[in-house]
Amino acid sequence: MEVLNERHWKKGGIVNAKNSQSIIFFLMVFALTACGQSIASEKREAIYPVVQKSDEQSESSPNEAVTEKPETKEQETDVSTKTLVVYFSCTGTTELIAEYVTEILGADIYEIIPENPYTEADLAYYTNGRADQEQNDPDVRPAISGNVENIDEYDTIILGYPIWHGQAPRIISTFLESYDFSGKTIIPFCTSHSSGVGSSASNLHSLCSESVKWADGKRFENGTSKESIADWIEESL
Repeated sequence: MEVLNERHWKKGGIVNAKNSQSIIFFLMVFALTACGQSIASEKREAIYPVVQKSDEQSESSPNEAVTEKPETKEQETDVSTKTLVVYFSCTGTTELIAEYVTEILGADIYEIIPENPYTEADLAYYTNGRADQEQNDPDVRPAISGNVENIDEYDTIILGYPIWHGQAPRIISTFLESYDFSGKTIIPFCTSHSSGVGSSASNLHSLCSESVKWADGKRFENGTSKESIADWIEESL
């Protein structure tokens, strides 16, 4: 019986060894399979960002094409309301008002400079000097030195001048007849110690196209504050 038990144990041992080998084999296969799946997963994770980036690039191309618009609505609005301040000044009074307007609006500015500058004698009232003679002749057109090259870019012109014998200097007529202001808005202002704007502005209307929109003129005296100018601009624009 002991021999049989020993043989039986050995036989059982052999059976157990075979079973152990089978288990080990399946464990090895399972481990290799799991390892292979892990490696494959890592490879996919390494590849996936590249594929995703490629998709993002392909999707971003149409968006980039859309953003390459020439102008946004806001830019178009800025362009359509571009303002030019134009002034003629011999004593500096009108110049100061024009500079205030320019600073308040952030506008461009252009000074009308006569080709033949005015002297103090030219400006002396009731001496039959140059200014007197020009104002007595509505057909006189004093020459201007230089010009506005990009006048078409502006929709609003703020035009400043001193009052000479109740009217705008004739050089203002020269300026208005030198350009096409069709469809633009002109906002006149004048400077004077006593005379009001009177007909100085309305007499300029016939020098421009009928499509020009004229705002009411405004008179300022020497020493007008910047705050007063700002109030007038707010009412006019």
